[in-house]
Amino acid sequence: MSDRSPFFILHSDLPREGPGCRADLDKALSHVTVPQNARILDAGCGPGADIDGLLAHAPQGHVTAVDGQAHFIAKVTEGWGHDTQVTAIAGDMLDQTGPFDLIWSAGALYFLGIERALAEMGTRLTQGGALVFSELVYLVDDPAEELRIDCEAEYPDIGSIDRLKDRVVAAGYQIRAAFPVSDEAWEEYYTPMDARVAKLRDGASAELAKVLDEGAAEAAIWRKYKRQFGYVQIVAVKET
Repeated sequence: MSDRSPFFILHSDLPREGPGCRADLDKALSHVTVPQNARILDAGCGPGADIDGLLAHAPQGHVTAVDGQAHFIAKVTEGWGHDTQVTAIAGDMLDQTGPFDLIWSAGALYFLGIERALAEMGTRLTQGGALVFSELVYLVDDPAEELRIDCEAEYPDIGSIDRLKDRVVAAGYQIRAAFPVSDEAWEEYYTPMDARVAKLRDGASAELAKVLDEGAAEAAIWRKYKRQFGYVQIVAVKET
C-alpha cells in the first residue's frame, strides 16, 4: 500500500492504529511478572504507541516492534531508531521466533485468525512468558442489528468475551485477566482521527473523501454502541 494512498493520508501522524492507552497497558501488565530485562515482541506495533509503556515495565529489556506496513515502521524508526532497546522491523510477526518473555499485540492477532495466533504465539514464549492481546468482542448477548451488520462485515469471527476466553483456554493458556478496553483508550484513537478527518475534508478527492467518511462512520458507530461491543484485553500465560 502506497504511503500516498487515501488510507495513509488519513492515518499519517495518528499516534496509534487502534484503541489503547498507558493506563490499560499498566493494568494488563500488573497481572503478570515482566522481567526487568524482558525480551518483548510488539506484534502489529503500528507507529509504536505502546513502546514507551512496555519498556517502563522492562527498563533493561528489549522490544522487537513488528508491523506489516513499512509506513508505520518508518514512524517507529523515526522515534526509536537510535535506541538500542528497540528493533523496528517491517514484516510478518511470525518471522520473529523469539523466545520472548512477553508478547504484546494491540488488536493485531485477528490478522492471523485467533486459533492460529494463539498456537503460533505459544511457541514463541519463554516458560512462564505472557501473551497480552486485545480482540474485538460483543459485550452484550443481543447487539443492535446495525452494529452486528457493521462488525460482521469487517470481522465475521466476532463473538462474546466468554467465547474468546474459551478459545484461549482451549489453546493451552491460563487466563490471568480479561477486561474491556477503556473509553479512554478508544478516545486516544478516535479523537485524533476526528481531528484528522476534519482537517482533510476541504479539497479532498472523491477517493479520499470516501476514506474520510469511513473513518468518521467507524468512530460514530463506537460512540453510539460502545456499551455493546469493544475490545477485550486478555492477559494469558502458556501452560507448561
